[in-house]
Amino acid sequence: MSTSTRRKFIGTAAILTAATAASALPLTNMEQKYPVVHHVFFWLKNPGSAEDRAKLIAGVKTLAKIETVHELRVGVVASTEKRDVVDNSWAVSELIFFKDLAGQATYQTHPIHLEFVKNCSHLWEKVIVYDAVEA
Repeated sequence: MSTSTRRKFIGTAAILTAATAASALPLTNMEQKYPVVHHVFFWLKNPGSAEDRAKLIAGVKTLAKIETVHELRVGVVASTEKRDVVDNSWAVSELIFFKDLAGQATYQTHPIHLEFVKNCSHLWEKVIVYDAVEA
């Protein structure tokens, strides 16, 4: 076997060995741990108000205290390429991960969530919610 062929063989074997070992590892990514996703988009009544946006962001962050919320991400519109398929008309988003649908149901009626709606609903004009489960 030539040196070049041997190197290719060893390289390919190393890649296959690493791939096999990686596939044997337990699944620990967020999708397997928290398969229920709750994604909410908010449009502000006063879209130009940095103060209103800051208040809404602070309010959304309080939702992390709910025991069934395992991960909370708060976002604002990114300055990405303008394309027909990109909707950047919203102001603030909330992305929450739950372990199960029961946890998501608990969240909906939790006093902290109800307090958030009471204290912040005057800030938004429109809300859209997308709930999904791991396929």
